Amino acid sequence: MNRLANPFAPRRALPEKTRQIKAGVRELYSLDDAVVVSITELACRDENCPAIETVIGIMRPSEKVEMIRFHKEIAEVTREDVIGAGEDPN
Repeated sequence: MNRLANPFAPRRALPEKTRQIKAGVRELYSLDDAVVVSITELACRDENCPAIETVIGIMRPSEKVEMIRFHKEIAEVTREDVIGAGEDPN
């Protein structure tokens, strides 16, 4: 293991899966083009967190960033996960 590796860096690029998740988030939250949606897969080295976590950031202009976290890899995040997270968007 490289001790200098960034533990927060994405493990691999999955552009099609990322596009699918972003589209689902945009649809679920009825977001327009002024809103930025980011998808990041993070590796966690702390004992109390999952080994891999996918974080969705919803950045509306002039508002606090909304974060949605899934304790799984990007490849494993499903439309149902996104729907479940959006049941109470605020």
